[in-house]
Amino acid sequence: MNNCITRKACCFWIGFLFFINAAIGQDQKLADSLALIYQKNNLQDTAKMELLRNLSFNELKDLPLGVQYAEELISLARQKKNELYLFRGYQLLGNKKRLMGDLEEALDAYFKGIDAATNAKYLLGEGTTYMAIADVYSISQNHPNAMLYYNKAIKSLRQANDSSFLAAALTNAGSEYSDNEIYDSALLYFRESTIISEKVDYLIGKAYNLGNMGIVYAEMGQNDLAEKNINEAIGILEDNEVYDPICSYTGMMSDIYLEKGDRKAALGYALRSLHLAEQHGLKDQISDANLKLSELYEKAGMPEKAYEYYKAHITYRDSVNNVKSVQTMANLRTNFEVAKKQTEVDLLTEKRRNQRNLMISLFVILGLSMVILGTLYWYYRTIAREKKRSESLLLNILPATTADELKRNGRVEAVKFQEVTVLFTDFVKFTKVAEQVEPEQLVESIDFYFKGFDEISTRYGLEKIKTVGDSYMCAGGLPVANPAHAKNVIRAAKEMADFVKKELNANDDLSHFEVRIGVHTGPVVAGIVGIKKWQYDIWGDTVNIASRMESKSEPGRVNLSESTWQIIKDEFPCEYRGEIEIKNRGLVKMYFLL
Repeated sequence: MNNCITRKACCFWIGFLFFINAAIGQDQKLADSLALIYQKNNLQDTAKMELLRNLSFNELKDLPLGVQYAEELISLARQKKNELYLFRGYQLLGNKKRLMGDLEEALDAYFKGIDAATNAKYLLGEGTTYMAIADVYSISQNHPNAMLYYNKAIKSLRQANDSSFLAAALTNAGSEYSDNEIYDSALLYFRESTIISEKVDYLIGKAYNLGNMGIVYAEMGQNDLAEKNINEAIGILEDNEVYDPICSYTGMMSDIYLEKGDRKAALGYALRSLHLAEQHGLKDQISDANLKLSELYEKAGMPEKAYEYYKAHITYRDSVNNVKSVQTMANLRTNFEVAKKQTEVDLLTEKRRNQRNLMISLFVILGLSMVILGTLYWYYRTIAREKKRSESLLLNILPATTADELKRNGRVEAVKFQEVTVLFTDFVKFTKVAEQVEPEQLVESIDFYFKGFDEISTRYGLEKIKTVGDSYMCAGGLPVANPAHAKNVIRAAKEMADFVKKELNANDDLSHFEVRIGVHTGPVVAGIVGIKKWQYDIWGDTVNIASRMESKSEPGRVNLSESTWQIIKDEFPCEYRGEIEIKNRGLVKMYFLL
């Protein structure tokens, strides 16, 4: 229920802001006119890149043609070494691929766009593209990655000091947390987006956020706050003559109160939804409200009213010939006739009954019903809570995609990744320290460092593989392929080394170490094996070489293989160490990250 209105708000923000340079948004007529200029082929450099940008953006009828324009823009921008237009090309390519339903290629384009925006020092571009990546993950039901990239978008947009896009990202993130029933976080994001919307005088955005908060409060059982927020949202929307979401809000409130067992409140909201829809001639909403009222009256044991509203629903839906609808109407009519006859019999019977016995019977039935309903509700909540806890534990062990496959098929197929960057760490003189301290202190110290490594890995989108003794292993580029895997791993490695160095002389009760880090890039096979104590793992020569890179590193330094260096050399300065022999591989070129 939350998702419906929240998504409307997000779509409006992105539609309004993403294409703010266009006078009235995308325009196919403009694309057709610009195509004539393109055919003359007499523009050069920046002018041609701007033409390709506008052609791709405005091309609505032929999405593959829009892709073609974007790819030509990317090729020209790369040739001219123009990182800003390279970013714009990848962003447009991602948008077109997303519209075509090719989400994997859309993600690939967006990740490349992030690199270009970073090189162009274009923070706003980074933020909006992180938001697009998060939206794709959200559409794909990959909620952990969606939340990760919404938070990256928010961080970048704060630094870019762009209030409008920041409000959009906060609203999207709030929706994601709400969908996952993390209501406190959802409310925090919606509140901040509301404040920003007020500052930029975007009242409709404020109204959507208030409505979203109202729905969240209703889910949390805080009905007074739910009504306060939704009523305030409705007031703003009425002032701005935006009636469609008002009917949706009141309809959803009816659903919520029906689920909570407050049939009177549910009926009140449904009637309000119908009144607003009729007042403003919103036929779809009139149809929905009549259907909702029909369902409510049927559940209340009032088949005559249910039949009356269902007829109105059918009328507005313009589908009287629909067999299913006709059958439903016939059933309602039959129920009404049966109920009418039963009522006549009951009236004759009631005259022969003692009023006292009737009241006692009613109270007994009501009491039993309440006990049964309470038991069923408690059972449902217990099952839901245990399911959520089990899924949370599974996601803490396995990546989301792997966990989904395991739940769906009962097993996980091994997957080969052509290019993954693997990182190993190892603490210097760990064995010597272990002999000198109590086991409890040693475990507490290792836990401190590995928690720090976990936070860094998560921040850069890496997958933690495992820890063995004092060794920590993680990888970039899986379980979802990411073109920026090598650069993300290098950033994480540098931050891990700095973290350990900073803690070396800390004055506390922990044991402190120096760390060696090794990194290598290559193909791996990933998956889980066995039937007990599942663990997501990776195999292949790449893993062995990464481990050798760590063992040939030095305290406080990050040692890279040549395959990793070739990918990151243009962005990260390194020192060539020469060829060094490693076990089973002979001489291998190595580099220290500076």
